Amino acid sequence: MKYEAVIGLEVHAQLLTDSKIFCGCSTRFGAEPNTQVCPVCMGMPGVLPVLNKKAVEYAVKMALATKCTMNKKSIFARKNYFYPDLPKDYQISMYNEPLAEHGSVEIETEGGRKKIGITRIHMEEDAGKLLHAETPEEAGSSFVDLNRTGVPLIEIVSEPDIGTPEEASEYLKSLRDILLYLEICDCNMEEGSLRCDANVSVRPEGTTEFGTKAEVKNMNSFKFMRDALSYEIERQIEMLESGERVVQQTRLFDPVEGKTRSMRTKEEEHDYRYFPEPDLLPLVIEDRKIEELRRTLPELPAAKKQRFIKEYSIPPYDAGVLTTSKELADYYEAAVKLSGEPKTVSNWVMGELLRLLKEHSKDIPRCPITPEALSALLTMVSDGRISAKMAKGVFEEMFTSGKDAEAVVKAKGLAQISDAGELEKVIAEVLEKNPENVEKFRTGKEKLFGFFVGQVMKATKGQANPQMVTKLLKEKLS
Repeated sequence: MKYEAVIGLEVHAQLLTDSKIFCGCSTRFGAEPNTQVCPVCMGMPGVLPVLNKKAVEYAVKMALATKCTMNKKSIFARKNYFYPDLPKDYQISMYNEPLAEHGSVEIETEGGRKKIGITRIHMEEDAGKLLHAETPEEAGSSFVDLNRTGVPLIEIVSEPDIGTPEEASEYLKSLRDILLYLEICDCNMEEGSLRCDANVSVRPEGTTEFGTKAEVKNMNSFKFMRDALSYEIERQIEMLESGERVVQQTRLFDPVEGKTRSMRTKEEEHDYRYFPEPDLLPLVIEDRKIEELRRTLPELPAAKKQRFIKEYSIPPYDAGVLTTSKELADYYEAAVKLSGEPKTVSNWVMGELLRLLKEHSKDIPRCPITPEALSALLTMVSDGRISAKMAKGVFEEMFTSGKDAEAVVKAKGLAQISDAGELEKVIAEVLEKNPENVEKFRTGKEKLFGFFVGQVMKATKGQANPQMVTKLLKEKLS
């Protein structure tokens, strides 16, 4: 029997506010444990939460960017459960009446574009973090850091429209790109500011009834997510084929072994004993405010990609790479406007620039080569002052030294020789030193032409203009 997977993702994104969702404590990552806390986020008796306005605005922006319907009223609720890193024994979240519902994003698949539905987007507070002892003296001990407690989150819950681990990865990347373009989340998965839970089940192909799902928790890399889903799908298929029953449960992924393992029996909604948060009023956002926020939305990745394809006549692959971040797209457009060469700029940005950024662990905002500097280098190539091969070496020197192309070319004496008289002298010397090959060429062995070009380039230390060398050599040899 053939099976198909049914996958839904719950994506948690920390919002880039300076303070927490219900108090004034800092959200800065990496501070000493338990130094960014107060009675509110520590759940002390008698304290009252106060909703962060900026967090609400950021959440609304994401809802609008994913085509969600904004609810006229949303209600915060208490989600009751106990973990050591949840000091109140409940989490303030949203339940029956979330911020927004019924949105979607489109992803690229092997079969073409596919729409993935978004069930809801709601706001909630993050929990703390457990730190497990790593020294022999403290073996078996665990510590809790409450700095993360109360950091504002949005949870983006998808419809079960995802069929493969690859589609899940593309969907998560699409959400990440939107969050980055909106500048409301840094999406640093290693630091936990973007993480994902997946509900996955399998069923016989062609059936519509859902199988029993397992929830795989807290995946913080695209690779781990793909590996976890692939393993979990195979695990469930093997169980069904051997006559076993899949049990609904929460599982964790072990990236070392490449396997998921059971964490606990999956809670049902009634286990959380949701009820409206008595200390917070219903959240009502006026239409005027929603439209005001809508007007602040930037051009989003999907729209920008299509515009690049149409406006600059570059391939869809190029446009996809160039629009992965707003900063990269802005860099590309600035360089194109200066040089007027969309495909040439695309090749340089996707090739040399991204390679050097990766090698030096830099991002576009810290790139030492400005669009103006890249455009100046490309102008030197198009004017024939340096060859394309020389330009790559010049570009690397510009990246490491911070100098412009003109300074690098001058310092290294790399100016291309384009003077016809000078090149004719060199060509004459080369032909004079190789009379036998000249005779062979003239009797039909035209493959020797490359030999002559190589000799001229060698004599000029690679600085001769290749186009002029080719033209003048043909004239002399004929």
